[in-house]
Amino acid sequence: MDLEAAGGAEAAQRKRRGESWRATLLLAYQSLGVVYGDVATSPLYVYKSAFAGNDIQHSEGNEEIYGVLSFVFWTLTLITLVKYVLIVLRADDGGEGGTFALYSLICRHVRAGLLPGGGTRDELMEEEKVTGRRGERPVSRVRAVLEKYRVLQRLLLLFALLGTCMVIGDGVLTPAVSVFSAVSGLELSLEKDQHKYIELPVACAILICLFALQHYGTHKVGFLFAPIVCIWLLCISAIGLYNIIHWDHHVYRALSPYYMYQFLRKTQTGGWMSLGGILLCVTGSEAMYADLGHFSQSSIQIAFISVVYPALVLAYMGQAAFISQHHNIESSYHIGFYVSVPETLRWPVLVIAILAAVVGSQAIITGTFSIIKQCSSLSCFPGVKIVHTSSTVHGQIYIPEINWMLMILCLAVTIGFRDTKHLANAQGLAVITVMLVTTCLMSLVIVLCWNKSIFLALGFLLFFGTIEVIYFSASLVKFHEGAWVPITLSFIFMVVMCVWHYGTIKKYEFDVQNKVSVNWLLNLGPSLGIVRVRGIGLIHTELMSGIPAIFSHFVTNLPAFHQVLVFLCVKSVPVPHVEPEERFLVGRIGPKEYRLYRVIVRYGYRDVQKDDLEFEKELVSNIAEFIRSSGEYDKNGFVEDTDKPSEKLSTISTRINMLEEDGELDASISPHKEIDPHDAAPKRKKARFMIPKSAQVDGEVRRELQELMDAREAGMSFILGHSYMKAKSGSSFIKQIVINFYEFLRKNSRGPAYAANIPHASTLEVGMVYQV
Repeated sequence: MDLEAAGGAEAAQRKRRGESWRATLLLAYQSLGVVYGDVATSPLYVYKSAFAGNDIQHSEGNEEIYGVLSFVFWTLTLITLVKYVLIVLRADDGGEGGTFALYSLICRHVRAGLLPGGGTRDELMEEEKVTGRRGERPVSRVRAVLEKYRVLQRLLLLFALLGTCMVIGDGVLTPAVSVFSAVSGLELSLEKDQHKYIELPVACAILICLFALQHYGTHKVGFLFAPIVCIWLLCISAIGLYNIIHWDHHVYRALSPYYMYQFLRKTQTGGWMSLGGILLCVTGSEAMYADLGHFSQSSIQIAFISVVYPALVLAYMGQAAFISQHHNIESSYHIGFYVSVPETLRWPVLVIAILAAVVGSQAIITGTFSIIKQCSSLSCFPGVKIVHTSSTVHGQIYIPEINWMLMILCLAVTIGFRDTKHLANAQGLAVITVMLVTTCLMSLVIVLCWNKSIFLALGFLLFFGTIEVIYFSASLVKFHEGAWVPITLSFIFMVVMCVWHYGTIKKYEFDVQNKVSVNWLLNLGPSLGIVRVRGIGLIHTELMSGIPAIFSHFVTNLPAFHQVLVFLCVKSVPVPHVEPEERFLVGRIGPKEYRLYRVIVRYGYRDVQKDDLEFEKELVSNIAEFIRSSGEYDKNGFVEDTDKPSEKLSTISTRINMLEEDGELDASISPHKEIDPHDAAPKRKKARFMIPKSAQVDGEVRRELQELMDAREAGMSFILGHSYMKAKSGSSFIKQIVINFYEFLRKNSRGPAYAANIPHASTLEVGMVYQV
């Protein structure tokens, strides 16, 4: 029997491994249609952008062509393969990637966050659950300096926001460059001058269709686009192999780094400026990292190493082989992609290229959605509507406002430039700036989060930073030739993010400075000096300790409140997901007879907040379990310690037995049963909590539980603060502008996610002016 059991366990384990590999390979296939479309379409414009406007004369020895190929090969290998695929992808924040995920990861390990409420300072999430026994880990000098100087923390945040803004700028430029480069192939397929009247309308129509498809979600788009990318990669690799064999089979010699030196020595300034076009071979690398939450690390690595990288190397080598034998042709497009395609295949390849260019834009669009979601959850971007398009993968989202904004800006730059050269210059600067930010943040992750040697972090920074600074300088000199676009877009988004972050912090600081002490509440007596009516009053507040000023403002003007008061604080914490058993922190304010509770609900920046009915049920269940649990060790109750509230809050693992009878949902409190969230019908409007006679609770606890249940039966009211921020008299002119702009953004953006799920019939808004 033991042998049979062991054999069955081993077979089950093999089956799980097989299923895991199948799931990984399926994600790798989907990632081709979402993650790699951008980098896969770069052969359309890399060589053309590298030689455009640089007056590089091609010699018979082909040193210029071989030099560019050598730069392309080693840039693709070192930046995309080594840096991103093998190193940076490992720095995931709970499965999420992107510039802001790196910042979040650093803040949680260093306690260097600036977000209101202490979210990134781990007052909500115990760092021991993330890093293990932190106290036994030696504190590095870098970490101590970051925690000590607040100016460095602000610079770190600004640096992360810069990278985020450049990703958004890349989201505007990449679709324009990819689609316009693909459509430009019409010039070789149509009669002279006809293409001028067709290229722009066709490109704009394709871009509109691309953004209109986004609401279907990453899952469906990935299945739709993956076959296109597979056909495209097979096409360019086959054409590349044909050109190598047919035109120049010695082109492999250009893979030697020696040709890079020869190229720069011979071309000098022109060669240095051409680096701005060469770096476009790695466009899409940052989007690949930002899309990490849509897939997995292993699936992205498998797809790139086994399929994408070999196909791209063959494609670039094939183009170089063709150009090396045809650079004497008097044509402005003699180094374009389409001229290297056999004439009989140009129309089919043109169609595939246009489809692949559409796919190439998908990577940066989905990456932009992910990074905006992270910023919005951590109070660095105005509220937007988040639509989760997958029930299994939390990272697959769609943001309507951002989608249409990207479409409008993308159409604007396409119509404005009408030229691949200027679009490529703009995209190059955006791409390399994001890469520089990622390199700097990654070096901090190596020493602070991975606990590696500071010399290893410096080596990473100096090696990749030096390469990227060279490319950055080559892109920056093209400021007047299109590179001003990402700088302008980034400046606009940076202003919006900084103003929103500043206003959110000021609002929170006002709440903290004007909160009411617990002693004031205790002096009112059990009735709080007001009339207590039946029901539960749910007061939303940003404070994790003390009584919000909105409460005293309300009772001063209307001296009546519910018999059970719950101060609810909903916090977004800098982790992707919070486990359900760790979501609720429940505590008591004052003695038991006051019936005042504080509940902190924690959501990761990837968590989906539940609707009001499900949330009410979990909230009351957690309070009931807290009452039952606290009765076992606390007979007299306690007064909340306002200085260290987290020590008085308990993480509740709710144990409720749900029963549904006669169309009405009953919930019986039991110390032995675990709740199954799928057992409760979400459309039921009432949950009746009953204390079974067999429950081992004393009389006082039973009375408190009964009062909670009676209050729940009477109904629940939601009290929301409707604040209006106003600069103090005597404030500087700049501060007044910033506060007014923040108010404008707040009024024209979406409120918190939990507020959208609250039924309007049960909502009461209390207005209050915040003078900051």
